[in-house]
Amino acid sequence: MLEPKNNAQLPPIPGKRYFTIGEVSELCGVKPHVLRYWEQEFPQLKPVKRRGNRRYYQRQDVLVIRQIR
Repeated sequence: MLEPKNNAQLPPIPGKRYFTIGEVSELCGVKPHVLRYWEQEFPQLKPVKRRGNRRYYQRQDVLVIRQIR
C-alpha cells in the first residue's frame, strides 16, 4: 500500500510491532477520539484489544489511517 503524498510531512513509522492509540495519534496527526470513531466506520481498521480494552495498532493499521486521513 502506498502512502499518499500529503503524508510526506508526517513522521516515519518506527519498526515496532504494536503502537498505542497515543502513538498512532501522533504518527498520523489525528486525535484519539477520531481514531475510536473511525474503528466503527471503517471495517478494515481493527486494532488488537488487550489488558482492559487497551487498543494496540499494527503497522498496517497506521497505513490505513494515513490513507483515510
